[in-house]
Amino acid sequence: MYAHVNGARLYFDVDGAGLVPDGPTMRARPTVILLHGGPGFDHSGYKPIFTPLTDVAQLLYYDHRGQGRSDRSSPASWNLAQWADDLRGLCDALGIERPIIFGQSFGGMVAMAYAARHPEHPGKLVFSSTSARMDYPRMFAKFGSHDGELGAIARAFWTDPSAATWAPYADRAMPAYQRTPRDPEAAARTIHTPDVLFHFAGGEQKTMDLRAGLARVQVPTLVLGGEDDPVCPIETQAEIAAALPPGLMRFERFAGCGHGVYRDDPARAFALLREFIAT
Repeated sequence: MYAHVNGARLYFDVDGAGLVPDGPTMRARPTVILLHGGPGFDHSGYKPIFTPLTDVAQLLYYDHRGQGRSDRSSPASWNLAQWADDLRGLCDALGIERPIIFGQSFGGMVAMAYAARHPEHPGKLVFSSTSARMDYPRMFAKFGSHDGELGAIARAFWTDPSAATWAPYADRAMPAYQRTPRDPEAAARTIHTPDVLFHFAGGEQKTMDLRAGLARVQVPTLVLGGEDDPVCPIETQAEIAAALPPGLMRFERFAGCGHGVYRDDPARAFALLREFIAT
């Protein structure tokens, strides 16, 4: 399905009912909007692992502008402000009020930008395995602790994001993101748009610092981080937690987990998400 948002056509998909029979009434379930990582990937990485949450929430997946099945648009619109405004615009187009926003990795960066630009809009926020700023020295050291060559491969890509540096990074560094091997068929299902990745990683991502905007957050916020995450080190998630209003923030660290704790420790991650959604 598609929605026209801010001059672009965005692809979205829905899993689960928003209204469910409950005796003589129809009970509303909250809508959880899942923001995928990348940039340059699509929403398919969330399927089917998040489907069990449909017993407590309606799930909405979508592909960010420039990625997946959404309009390519133009490089001038491949930035956090536009992606954040697209999230708000998609909710307006679909009539979604007080959504729970789940942002993983790059999706978490979009979620943080959205929370700063539209602080009155969300119902709750989840920032998962993400960073408000890129701590490159710490990242390179984390990759290097796995394997000295991985540190050099990571440094080469993040210093000069390009097709030449991406190939070894995707082949060697990305498998080190988490402890649980990724399903190769899931990777094959993903629509890749590497030019969006190179544009963002070579530009705005190098200088972004979203910490100041987090002070504007007005809703309960859950921060999830894996202590073994090499690309968004746990220390950068601690920075996010420290920048959030303390009365609204909950920070959960996962020992032995990498990038995307719901992959490495799904039992604990989904138990926390269920509790957070229901509270």
